[in-house]
Amino acid sequence: MRDDLALVSTVDFFTPVVDDPFTYGLIAAANALSDVYAMGGRPMTALNIVCWPQSGLPREMLIEILRGGVEKAREAGCLVVGGHSVADEEVKYGMAVTGAIDPGRVIRNVGARAGDALLLTKGLGTGVLMTALKRDRLAPEYYEPAVRSMARLNASASAAMLKYDVHAATDITGYGLVGHALQMAKGSGVTIVFEESDLPLLPGALECCRSGMIPGGGSRNRDFFGQHVRISEEVSQDMATLAFDPQTSGGLLIAVPESESLALLAELHRAGDTDSAVVGRVVKSAHCPLELV
Repeated sequence: MRDDLALVSTVDFFTPVVDDPFTYGLIAAANALSDVYAMGGRPMTALNIVCWPQSGLPREMLIEILRGGVEKAREAGCLVVGGHSVADEEVKYGMAVTGAIDPGRVIRNVGARAGDALLLTKGLGTGVLMTALKRDRLAPEYYEPAVRSMARLNASASAAMLKYDVHAATDITGYGLVGHALQMAKGSGVTIVFEESDLPLLPGALECCRSGMIPGGGSRNRDFFGQHVRISEEVSQDMATLAFDPQTSGGLLIAVPESESLALLAELHRAGDTDSAVVGRVVKSAHCPLELV
């Protein structure tokens, strides 16, 4: 629009991941806003997207979903200006979001360089945890941390990374850590190496994985992306599974020069992104674009 102003637009919506409609609205809105933050933008306006059955569910439930979305948008400083609904047998909710961004400071999901460190700002495991919830197998003490993580905006992480020489960033959602990192690696012409012991996990994620709470999306991710990944024999099967686990409203994966990584990590922790961790490194392109060691 000007030399110092551009617009970024994104859309995302999905079926309920929790039972409480208000919480579902919070999570769906946070997830939809995330792509704007991943690019270093600031959300401005949002349009609701609703799929709703014509009978069988009370109107009050829809009101609560929309109220959750409005509250999360308000937290982001984003105005919900309207939306659209269609009749559908399966409930779906999300947003189309427009944000402002400096065209000279657009963070893309490609551009990572050999020598970069990789930071992840949220713990992994929402896929296995929510699968356990659907099967009535999720321990109560694991539910709240997962919900807090999914409903937390990536706003503070985005603001923190803009203070550093970030080369690439992406939010981690349905393709899992491996799928989104592969996009970054292939688009950047590098190899990404993750350290198993450094990957942050949400409370209960490992236990749910060991109990077989594997979502279908995780299996599909592994089938589709697995051929492009080298997994060390020393990596546990459960941790490998969690690397492919589809995330709902996951954190940001940030590639930054190693010399700046600890300063950025400290700033992320001060801003409240306490799960943030240095999870790997970027090296020159090797046989496989992604390694888990």
